[in-house]
Amino acid sequence: MGHPESGKPPISPAVESAYTKTRGEEDVVALITLKVETSEADQVASEVSRFPEVEDLFLVTGDTDIFLKVRFPAYDELKEFVLHRLPGVKGIRETKTHLVVTAYKDGGEARRL
Repeated sequence: MGHPESGKPPISPAVESAYTKTRGEEDVVALITLKVETSEADQVASEVSRFPEVEDLFLVTGDTDIFLKVRFPAYDELKEFVLHRLPGVKGIRETKTHLVVTAYKDGGEARRL
């Protein structure tokens, strides 16, 4: 999910509903990349790290500037975070959200599938 363009939601209601049904009661985990104003990278990282849903945050090299892992009890909360809370952080130019489908190892622990 990047910033919404022309008021259109980034995911259709059908996809959202299917995702929620598939995940059931499991937490929704997403990996989000941020492109930021270079001069504001430390400030952006500091502010974003204060969100309680952000489990991990890294300043990285390459095509993105900041990489974070977030966890929510429901998809709607992730959607609200990406569309309303994260854009309030000054210095973020672009976001990309990747939903985790299966975690084979999480928090340093291998998962049995």
